[in-house]
Amino acid sequence: MNQSAQPKTPPELSIDYLRQELSLTDLNDLCDATDAAIEDGGGFGWVELPARDILERYWQGSIIMPLRDVFVARLDGVICGTVQMVHPPKHNEAQSHVVHLTSHFVAPWARGHGLAKMLVSRVEQQAKNSGYSVVNLDVRETQEAAISLYESMEFERYATHPAYAYVDGHYVAGHYYMKILDAV
Repeated sequence: MNQSAQPKTPPELSIDYLRQELSLTDLNDLCDATDAAIEDGGGFGWVELPARDILERYWQGSIIMPLRDVFVARLDGVICGTVQMVHPPKHNEAQSHVVHLTSHFVAPWARGHGLAKMLVSRVEQQAKNSGYSVVNLDVRETQEAAISLYESMEFERYATHPAYAYVDGHYVAGHYYMKILDAV
């Protein structure tokens, strides 16, 4: 039997919660995926590639911050995407039911497997398990695939900021979304 006739093995997909330590391999994979997303125009705030040491410090710092949960998507064991869930500060009692979804991306080479949706679903589950009832997020209007995903997952757009970001000498609008997970 020739190789082209053999059935393809489906890729292994997983979502992991990063705790307090990143292996060197995971750190490199995460930085490579971030670079690819930034180059593709979806770098959660970065427009230009940061120096590698800055990116490494960003990720190492993110996973040790007490009010952040960092989740990564893996395709065949390689980190290819991420999302963060930001908890409200303890003193904010009025918004103690709300988390913020941020830093969500999947590298271009890993798209088309449903990992972006899996990451958002993981945040929703973590939020529910932690007693939160609302997830907020914001996104540039140019991130059409992300907008389509959020709207398909029943996030409600409640506002648009016309000067949300400044990219390549122009203002870019941004949309604000929310989703109620459960009644308080």
